[in-house]
Amino acid sequence: MKTSVTTVTPIRVRGYHLDGYGHVNNARYLEFLEEGRWGYFDERPELFEVVKRAGVAFVAVNLNIDYRRAAVEGDDLQIETRLAELGTRSARMHQGIRRANDGKLVSSADVTFVLLDVAANKAVPVDGALREALMPLVME
Repeated sequence: MKTSVTTVTPIRVRGYHLDGYGHVNNARYLEFLEEGRWGYFDERPELFEVVKRAGVAFVAVNLNIDYRRAAVEGDDLQIETRLAELGTRSARMHQGIRRANDGKLVSSADVTFVLLDVAANKAVPVDGALREALMPLVME
């Protein structure tokens, strides 16, 4: 049985996040999602050790985002991040951004990434020690 391995990263919406309409600019959500992914891996420093030893990097190759409702200045948001799928050549993270005060979904996203062999500058299979470290984190 898999246990919950979702990370929640808080972000407060600031004035500089807003567009001319007074709500968070769509491009800022990409930054919020990236903060959530960094938070996810910050909570799992052992993964960075495995990645470092393997000489690979996580590289996003696809991002699908659905905007559900507007976030505005002063909103406290929670970026929920989890590893949703682990394939042989790629993996997918699912993320949701919710307002903290009412739990309503502001946006959701799926990010597909590959492992890049930094020295060879090419994608490599998700296998070995890194696969063993990632597999227990998968939560559909």
